[in-house]
Amino acid sequence: MLTEISITNLGVIPAASLELSRGLTVLTGETGAGKTMVVTGLRLLSGGRADASRVRSGAAEAVVEGAFSIDGLHEQATSAINEIADNAGVAADENGEYVATRSVKASGRSRAHLGGRTVPAATLSEVAGHLLTIHGQNDQLRLMSADQQLAALDRYDPAIAELLAHYRQAYTQWRSASKQLRERTEKRLQLAQEADQLRFAIDEIDAVAPKEGEDDELIATINRLQDVDALHEASQTALGAIDGAEAAGGFDGGDEAAALVLVGQAAAALDAASDHTLRELGSRLRAIAADLADVSADLGGYLAGLPNDPAELDRLLQRQHELKGLTRKYAQDIGGVLAWKNKAVKRLNSIDTSDEAIEALRSSVERFELETKQHAQTLSQAREAAAAKLSTAVTEELHGLAMPHAQLSVSVTQSAYTSDGADVIEILLAPNEASEPKPLASSASGGELSRVMLALEVVLSGSSPGTTMVFDEVDAGVGGRAAVEIGRRLARLALQNQVIVVTHLPQVAAYADTHLHVSKQVSTQEVSSGVESLGAEERVDELARMMAGLEDSDTGRAHASELLATAQREVEKLRS
Repeated sequence: MLTEISITNLGVIPAASLELSRGLTVLTGETGAGKTMVVTGLRLLSGGRADASRVRSGAAEAVVEGAFSIDGLHEQATSAINEIADNAGVAADENGEYVATRSVKASGRSRAHLGGRTVPAATLSEVAGHLLTIHGQNDQLRLMSADQQLAALDRYDPAIAELLAHYRQAYTQWRSASKQLRERTEKRLQLAQEADQLRFAIDEIDAVAPKEGEDDELIATINRLQDVDALHEASQTALGAIDGAEAAGGFDGGDEAAALVLVGQAAAALDAASDHTLRELGSRLRAIAADLADVSADLGGYLAGLPNDPAELDRLLQRQHELKGLTRKYAQDIGGVLAWKNKAVKRLNSIDTSDEAIEALRSSVERFELETKQHAQTLSQAREAAAAKLSTAVTEELHGLAMPHAQLSVSVTQSAYTSDGADVIEILLAPNEASEPKPLASSASGGELSRVMLALEVVLSGSSPGTTMVFDEVDAGVGGRAAVEIGRRLARLALQNQVIVVTHLPQVAAYADTHLHVSKQVSTQEVSSGVESLGAEERVDELARMMAGLEDSDTGRAHASELLATAQREVEKLRS
């Protein structure tokens, strides 16, 4: 749901901010006042094309900002929006809303933001696809698209989604297996050569048998071996200082005492003292002696572990040479070499060109093809049943929209297998039962298309509650009783959705929960527009103006007041 929209320097609107709520909201005003600019702003928030000509004259840029709440949306749409936001690194604000911004500079450059982060306009389009639907005179062309008609039918019956998922899984497996079979049979010689090359490389790596991290370990060990004499001398010197030269394996030709002995003598001298402080110092010296003994033991172990085989360095250098041979050919390090080998093994297993493998793959293709056709048949049957129900439901709505004899039918015909099934969907319209149904493009006028689209949305509204639907003068070319019926259906549609309507018809405006008026101020310097929410009396004045331009007439206001009261009573009945 759109909770708020702010528009700056877009068309004739210098600045406007609207707080929106659930239910039916109408925008009315004089022709050219800027009502359509509100819809233009929503199109920009939906990732639509940025047009620099829409920037207000003299302004550097136009900015549209909208706050969208996902409360009340069905679970699938909510999950999809959250996933899009996560991928874009965007989080909802403290109100749990996603704030979208679109700016268009006078130079033609545009920027899109979601949750305060710069995103491609396509990201706004993805989010809006789950939140916002805009219907206008131009948007009715989408209704003539076979893809859109198929989507409308699938929306009508929620059970179709699961059937379609099963079909797509089988279809994907069929296509993948067919591609592999074609590849193995048509490129058999090339694949055999590739298999030989992969087999040679795998055997070469297996012959060396590298281990993860072995190259780094070799470098450390080789460095130690190359410096083994210096390490041995340093360790033995330190050990001799602690334990004495004789204990360290050398010849004791001097009078120098070992550090461990001297520290022990000092501790013993202090232990015998009568002063408490000296005895504490003696305890500390005994701790030092214990540490020296530990260091001595560690040094002894280190000396014992130093390599003393002269041939060991040559062996390790040779091993390093073998590993470098692999890293020069396959990857930068041994970890990369092992990863390359794993991929090569998988690839080798996948390009088995033996007769047995090809025959097994051919059997898989046949099995997946059969499964695909079975799922396609089940899907077609479900669509045919849904098409019959949708035809009846929309026809009934059209009868209520002052098209008493119209007959809408949804045709399901077979086609080639695609990712959407094996069905072609076409919505047909007949002016009466005796006439032959024809495609919408050739059988419906602009006003009839508007009513067909509205009837479809009313019927489909239960499948996607909580969305925001915008209707931009879709009631053009309609009047009288048909206008009343359109207003009544828009009110019904608004029971589960947020509906925003730009209209010139008082019969439609009377059903609104919120009535917004776009007013235009003209001076010698510029034209500007503002948006205000109307109270009860102001609504009566505006309806009187829309009916006959008689906002100052008592008769006109009385007629408008009666229209408003009647419509609002119907709205209350719909809610109860």
